[in-house]
Amino acid sequence: AQGKDRGLERERQLVEDLLHQTLPKSVAKQLRKCQKVEAENYDQVTVFSSDMVGLMSIAASCSPLPAVEMLNNLHGCLDSRTESCDGYKVKSKGYKVGLPGSNGTEHADDVAKTSLDLTAAVRQVVRPHMPMGRLQPRAGIHPGRCVAGIAGHKMPRYCPFGDAANTASPQKIHISSATYVALLTGDAYGIELRGEIEVKGKGKMKTYWLLGNKNYSVQN
Repeated sequence: AQGKDRGLERERQLVEDLLHQTLPKSVAKQLRKCQKVEAENYDQVTVFSSDMVGLMSIAASCSPLPAVEMLNNLHGCLDSRTESCDGYKVKSKGYKVGLPGSNGTEHADDVAKTSLDLTAAVRQVVRPHMPMGRLQPRAGIHPGRCVAGIAGHKMPRYCPFGDAANTASPQKIHISSATYVALLTGDAYGIELRGEIEVKGKGKMKTYWLLGNKNYSVQN
């Protein structure tokens, strides 16, 4: 009986772990209790968005198995680097990590360090049939307000909507003026002015490149 109980407990834990990979723990708990999950307003989050230059073209140019292996390595790399980040990953268009909190500087700093780790790690992923070729990541970071809630019934996804989610569009490690201000504390970050650019849905915005952090060793 004890062996059976242990087996059931392992299965329950496995199901719970899988659920927490697709939904935040608080949301998963409500769904398990068949409760309605209300959309939440966050006054301050930091959103990290990334993509890979020409990823679909690279995958389409090689046979299926190497392409799947490359994509698996890529997502494994992203997952391993974001596990220590106190946020939630949304696999929609690219990867997004939002960190709710009252102090914009704290989670902006956390996301900035995670982005440095991610871009360094992804550059180690080998392209199929090109031993010397590497993936080229792009990333964007922006803090702000957003609404997050469940979308869908059969395969529910927890999705962020709002200014923070829309403005963090990828381009190297590209940061908004609001992120720049949040990272000024301590003078640790190397940041370079990019200038004004046209941002979809936002008009012209002054933006910057995030180059590194002199007090932080990148987890490559």
